[in-house]
Amino acid sequence: MDKILIVDDNKALSKLLAKKMEKEVLDMQADVAYTYAEARSLIDGSKDKYFLAVLDLNLPDAPNGEIVDYAISKGIGVIVLTGSIDKATKEQFTQKDIIDYVYKGNVNEVNYIFSMINRLSKNRQYKVMVVEDSTPVRNSIKKILQNLQFQVFAAAHGEEAMNYFYDNPDMKLILTDYNMPVKNGLELLHEVREHADKNRLGVIAMTSPNADVGTAMFLKHGANDFIAKPFEREEIVCRVNNTIDAIENIEKIGNFANCDFLTGAYNRRYFFDNMQEYCEKIQDSDENFALAMLDIDHFKSVNDTYGHDGGDCVLKFLSSKLTQSVKNYDIVSRFGGEEFCIVLKDVIKEDAVRFFVNLRAAIAESVVSIKGENVKITVSIGVAFYDREYSIKEIIDIADEALYQAKENGRNRVEIANV
Repeated sequence: MDKILIVDDNKALSKLLAKKMEKEVLDMQADVAYTYAEARSLIDGSKDKYFLAVLDLNLPDAPNGEIVDYAISKGIGVIVLTGSIDKATKEQFTQKDIIDYVYKGNVNEVNYIFSMINRLSKNRQYKVMVVEDSTPVRNSIKKILQNLQFQVFAAAHGEEAMNYFYDNPDMKLILTDYNMPVKNGLELLHEVREHADKNRLGVIAMTSPNADVGTAMFLKHGANDFIAKPFEREEIVCRVNNTIDAIENIEKIGNFANCDFLTGAYNRRYFFDNMQEYCEKIQDSDENFALAMLDIDHFKSVNDTYGHDGGDCVLKFLSSKLTQSVKNYDIVSRFGGEEFCIVLKDVIKEDAVRFFVNLRAAIAESVVSIKGENVKITVSIGVAFYDREYSIKEIIDIADEALYQAKENGRNRVEIANV
């Protein structure tokens, strides 16, 4: 569990933040200190480094932001709490290498802390890239993005950026300058949009007012947002977070349309759309796939014994197990009830058979926790292989017949279709 340090001499506020932190932020433990000395003791004595520190700028024994400097020196990300946002005070902390600041006089801004922490926690899974030919500017932006917990790549021009992109197709965001040697920002934008649209990969363009390409040109060609140089750290943070939030929201909407609500596996509609496209793609190639129908053995007895909530626990567990077992481009789809369909793409028969045999054994060895009780389940699996003479519906029927044979032959087994 990640740990967060809260330091503020206002004890009521500190305790309120800690209580709300553990309620509204997932998997985070909050430690509280009221003075600089207490905070240093917690930082120095902690076995694990704090994920984040929320720090009052002015403490009784450290009135000039000393705690902020100390936390940063220990490699801890910092959100500053301040009771004043006048120009002089703001300059005092914005010159430091902080993540963000929050004004304590506004309840909504204090609540912003929790959304920011959740955002930072999720950012750790994302790859982003800054593309900028100026080394000082590139390093400055790279540091801001690292403070936001992203995995950061840095490139000096568009061609170098495309090399990173091809090696990391799961890139989530690119911040790119316009005027660069070899390949400029607009050319880079055109090329990445051939591979990923704005709903999957965010692009924020950066350029100075005297550039010969304006905001509209980037937006028309697929940029998600635009930042005019020179810019403040605060603006980059807000625009990056807003872009990532928007992409995540679009992904959620897509998941609602394509995924089974209970288990998170793909639904039948998505399955047939995806497989139709895939079969057309490999029609004239040597690529093959394996398709398996999988059914939970004696699932009715699970519902009878533990109720439908217990049955739902089993379905969610199995869906998670299947999804984690396959590759990203494979498909796990819930066809209804306790029946799932699995497609292993670009696989030879021997490897597919080995996969499903091992999968059956792994499920049989697992336990599902239902109302405090550990429950074992088994599955039966019928496997068929791609044949260009058959439609996807006919291949499913063949796998279904193999599944029926697995049930007839005693369950908890894998049957391979003869055709």
